[in-house]
Amino acid sequence: MEPVEFWKMSGTGNDFIVIDNRKGLVTAQDMAHLVARTCRRRESVGADGVIFVTDSEKYDFGWRFFNADGGEVEMCGNGGRCVSRFAFLKGIAGSRMTFETLVGPISAEVKGRMVKVLLPAPRNEATDVDLPFLAGWLSCDFVNTGVPHVVVQVSDLEKHPVFDQGRELRYHEKFSPEGTNANFMTIVGPHELAVRTYERGVEGETLACGTGAVASALMAFRRGSVSSPVTVHTQGGEELIIHLSSEGEDVRTGDRIWLQGNTSVIYTATLNDEAI
Repeated sequence: MEPVEFWKMSGTGNDFIVIDNRKGLVTAQDMAHLVARTCRRRESVGADGVIFVTDSEKYDFGWRFFNADGGEVEMCGNGGRCVSRFAFLKGIAGSRMTFETLVGPISAEVKGRMVKVLLPAPRNEATDVDLPFLAGWLSCDFVNTGVPHVVVQVSDLEKHPVFDQGRELRYHEKFSPEGTNANFMTIVGPHELAVRTYERGVEGETLACGTGAVASALMAFRRGSVSSPVTVHTQGGEELIIHLSSEGEDVRTGDRIWLQGNTSVIYTATLNDEAI
């Protein structure tokens, strides 16, 4: 394989390898292998996932997103924010853009490091999911915000066994065969949550999860526990802001959801064969 230029980016603690693949330097057949190898920490670049920017006939660009295990998934909120800033900085799109994903077109707006993306309408919402409560649970809900998420409100988030319970939920037969992400959250205030997430495909707790923050804010909103906008405190110490309607609209249904937060360009480099 020829050397491949990439950017390492972070969106509120989620880190990604971003590759401009509009010329097809990385073939579709090679993508999953490259992802699984380069996302290894300490042995290669290390990341929660890889984003390939592709051409689109209808929109500014397209993307293919892969989790660290090499599995392609439909959507990633923080990845969407990072790729939007990448596209703006590379001159692929203007500060307002639309890009193509497996769940349909995603709109975004870039203002410096701050990026806001309009996520697809949530699907398959269910409050009070029929599962036996585990230790520390106060409620259990489910929603698909581009990818599936269980949302569990817990009594003590800091001490909660996120990895053990998250892994159990991720592989629970109720969510097979695709599995689910698992979010554990607590209400901080009328516009404020704290969330920890076990991510499917990463197979562990991550410092942040955009679609998980959205899922948690939405289900807390459904329960009347918070009002829009909702600030979500992530495990990495940064904040995401969830707007449950577009600007100027009354908040009635929470069906138009904007995810907003900072992005960081960590470095640019070249992948060589020894990295994979």
